[in-house]
Amino acid sequence: MRVEIENPREKCYQCKKSKSTCICKHVRPIKTKTRFVILMHPKEARKEKNGTGYMTNLQLENSEVIVGVDFSENKRVNEILNNEDNSAFLLYPGNDNFNLSVKNSTEINAFFDKTPHIFILDGTWPCARKMLRLSTNLQTLKRVSFDNEIKSKFIIKQQPEPLCLSTIESVYTVINLLKTAKFETCNTDSFLLPFEKMIEQQIACILDPNNKNHYRPNKNPTIAPKNMYKKASERNIIFEENR
Repeated sequence: MRVEIENPREKCYQCKKSKSTCICKHVRPIKTKTRFVILMHPKEARKEKNGTGYMTNLQLENSEVIVGVDFSENKRVNEILNNEDNSAFLLYPGNDNFNLSVKNSTEINAFFDKTPHIFILDGTWPCARKMLRLSTNLQTLKRVSFDNEIKSKFIIKQQPEPLCLSTIESVYTVINLLKTAKFETCNTDSFLLPFEKMIEQQIACILDPNNKNHYRPNKNPTIAPKNMYKKASERNIIFEENR
């Protein structure tokens, strides 16, 4: 029997990364009634295609990515907001949020009464806060949130608080809550698979003594348990009030 050996130098046509490290083969797009609009900070857009915002877009048929910082005059964003057939929401913490974790099925289905579009700010928390502060058209949107009961699997990236999840983890949580409310019916069993595979690859790179790339920070690396978060003085996170 002939065994095909993957050429580590061969590039994936989609993400342009080495086929040995790309996550495209693990992508299983799902179709949702809700459209997810990923507003991506330019710093995230300049990163490799394995960013969790890009992953989320790949995993969702009904989604799009818009890159920018101030979306006040963004043609596509305003096109969505000005369409009377749409209902638009911002996934972001704040006062008077519509909390999907505590609302029942009737309340959720009534809340998403038209074609729902959920905007997501994809960037670090300081970048996301700046995007919201500058984007006056986003400030007036109804906000949705959820009670986070899980800890992020993004163990190689420091988060400011235990409740902070990556973009793909946040969307996964939202979709599952909408499924519980019978608003969505898609299968999310493999939704996080590309993300989990990326984490596996990054951990392998860190622990490989022969690896020389940027994922390996020192000569004797270890993977610390993700149970400590930066103090407020080290990384400030402020959840702005709704306006």
